[in-house]
Amino acid sequence: MEWVETTGKTVEEAKERALSQLGVHPEDAEFEVIEEPKAGLFGRVRGEARVRARVRPTQVRQKIERRDRKRSSDRPAGKSQGGAKSGGQTERKPREAKPKAAAQSSGSPKPKPQIVKSEEERNVDAQQVGEEAVQFMTGLLEAFGLSGDVSLQRDGDDLEVQVNGQELGLLVGPRGTTLQAVQDLARVASQRRLGDHDTRLRLDVGGYRERRRVALGSFARQMAEEVISSGVARVLEPMSSADRKIIHDTLAEIDGIATRSEGDDPYRRVVIAPAND
Repeated sequence: MEWVETTGKTVEEAKERALSQLGVHPEDAEFEVIEEPKAGLFGRVRGEARVRARVRPTQVRQKIERRDRKRSSDRPAGKSQGGAKSGGQTERKPREAKPKAAAQSSGSPKPKPQIVKSEEERNVDAQQVGEEAVQFMTGLLEAFGLSGDVSLQRDGDDLEVQVNGQELGLLVGPRGTTLQAVQDLARVASQRRLGDHDTRLRLDVGGYRERRRVALGSFARQMAEEVISSGVARVLEPMSSADRKIIHDTLAEIDGIATRSEGDDPYRRVVIAPAND
């Protein structure tokens, strides 16, 4: 997991600068104070505060918490259909269909009505979808009073909108939850509004996704080594589907272990177990 080192007049100022570089919420970072300002004469402060920080890896949980779910096994019996009713009432005979009117002897038959589709299929250009997403994110930055550069990276139908700037941690949130929500909004404002179903749109803020991928990959390999040496499965904390995919992909080529996901969202988690378990 990559560390960043920052300085400031105070320790808190140095921490804020580190959070800005990492693009994460304070709950998702861990700090190490390297140096604190020294007190001088007459209450003056000499030197600067220096701290190291990195993205906090997801902690493991040894036991799976299971919630009891009560499912009703008995359903109220429905009323019988088609049978005779009690109380001496007789069944009513089905109403006889009236004979259709004979067709007129003269004149051509009426044409069948044409079926009109409610929504026409439209071919939407991927570049247009990306530009709409860029416009949405630019407006969102202005609404939040944030400054940053919004750019579009395109590879065929794969689109990535990148937002870079200072103090953008607000758009990332704890473990990237806010980033995921903003990405969903960007998809609504571009893909769904234009009727696009082919492109794949992703949003990244301050390079958070790449840092998260590196941190989770390193953490996953460390947990795999512990599983191999101890022979005991490890249960990770609940993760988003994107984070779970990183864990599975990282450990797919490591011999001696197997991974699986258990539980229901938002409590779904990854289990790293010995291959023969």
